[in-house]
Amino acid sequence: MVRAPVQVAELVERARAGQARAVAKLISLVEDAHPQLREIAAALTPHTGRARIIGLTGAPGVGKSTSTSMLLTALRKAGSRVGVLAIDPTSPFSGGALLGDRIRMTEHTGDPGVFIRSMATRGHLGGLAWATPQAVRVLDAAGFDVVLIETVGVGQSEVDIVGLADTTVVLLAPGMGDGVQAAKAGVLEIADVFVVNKADRDGADTLVRDLKQLISFVRRENQGERWRQPVLRTVATQGEGAEDLVNALTAHHDWLIAHGELARRRVARAASEVEAIAVRRVRSELADLPGDGLSALADQVVNRVLDPYAAADVLLESLRGR
Repeated sequence: MVRAPVQVAELVERARAGQARAVAKLISLVEDAHPQLREIAAALTPHTGRARIIGLTGAPGVGKSTSTSMLLTALRKAGSRVGVLAIDPTSPFSGGALLGDRIRMTEHTGDPGVFIRSMATRGHLGGLAWATPQAVRVLDAAGFDVVLIETVGVGQSEVDIVGLADTTVVLLAPGMGDGVQAAKAGVLEIADVFVVNKADRDGADTLVRDLKQLISFVRRENQGERWRQPVLRTVATQGEGAEDLVNALTAHHDWLIAHGELARRRVARAASEVEAIAVRRVRSELADLPGDGLSALADQVVNRVLDPYAAADVLLESLRGR
């Protein structure tokens, strides 16, 4: 299908002027991998690098959406313009997000200082959509001071958010086995801030105590100057704990700058994005190889004519020669 050309420079200027429709259009173009995606990225990049990127993640049922809404309210009271990317599962019928932004955070509808967008994972693992980094760039370039990324409910291995956010908030709730989950490899390490939501429930004190013990153990095992992850209590439905969360996020951002960690994380983020784009292009070129090049090589591996590494060498040489 031939897609209509887009006036990229005009669209970017409208987005930077605060027009929500232009921001939404740019994110849609990014999600759909529009043919002018490279032009869009080039136009956006000079205007990026200013927004704070905050990720909120945790298992299903801990109250991520409510906590995101609570944090959004607190940030707006502090005068920040806030963009929200809410990553949702994919509909098996439409391919779109199962949960729409119309039923999320409705109290912020109509606020010109807020932009909320639901993004479908479209089969991408790791708790994010594949286009999330590009969507973050759109919101950053559009002048939002803070970008909140609410992930799909994640588990032990789905921790992509740590590679995208400046600060990662891991949400837990009492009575859900989260103390055990937090102890698993991957989850404890990604948190910059722990939040025990639904702290008015039984078991909250135990969960807070267990988390603090785990954090102390990890600090003893890893000597050297490290950020000490705070463990906060919130009742997001009542807005309780919002001020403490904002203060913790500000403290972490200041620590990142003071220790050069913010620059390191952003370089690592850019490296991952460049790598992902390159891998995507290589896969596209593999699909465009004439004949049954890849299948023929696979057949030779199965029949022990080539080993897999030798076959990969042949494949790479064929790509270089194109």
